[in-house]
Amino acid sequence: MDPVHFAARDRADITGRADLDVLLRRFYTAAFADPQIGPFFTEIAGTRLDIHMPRITDFWERALFRSAEYQRNAFAPHSALHSVEPMTAEHFGRWVQLWHATIDGRHAGPNAERAKAQGERIAVAMLKRLSGGHLDTSGDGTGFIPLAAVELRAAA
Repeated sequence: MDPVHFAARDRADITGRADLDVLLRRFYTAAFADPQIGPFFTEIAGTRLDIHMPRITDFWERALFRSAEYQRNAFAPHSALHSVEPMTAEHFGRWVQLWHATIDGRHAGPNAERAKAQGERIAVAMLKRLSGGHLDTSGDGTGFIPLAAVELRAAA
C-alpha cells in the first residue's frame, strides 16, 4: 500500500472545536517560530496567543462547521499589519505551506481538505485586497512555493 494513503487512513478528520484548538495551537507555534512570517505575529502585531486563540478558533469553527459566532472583521488586523510592513505573496505562500503541513500532520478527511482549501482561498483573497487588486503571486524568496498555484486552485 502507498505510504501516503496508509498514513492518511490513520489520521482522523477535523471533527470540531477541540480538534481545531489543538490544530491551531500547533500551527501558531510553527508560524510564530518561522523566520519568514513569525515577525508579523511576534514583532509587528505583538500577538498574544492566549487572547488570539479563542477568536481564531471561532473563525475556523464558523468557516468549517458554521457552529460558532464570529462577528469580527478578519481583514482589519491584516490591513493594519500590511500598513506597517507589506505582506507579499511570499508571506502568504509560506502561511499556506505551514497551514497545509500542520493539517496534514494531524488530520485527513473531508474537513481537513476543506480547511486547506479555505486557507488557500483566504490567502489569495487577503493578498488581492491588500495589493489593491494587483495580484503578484510569483514570489522570489528561498523555499517559496509560488502562490500562483494556490490562486489557480482557488479560481477553479
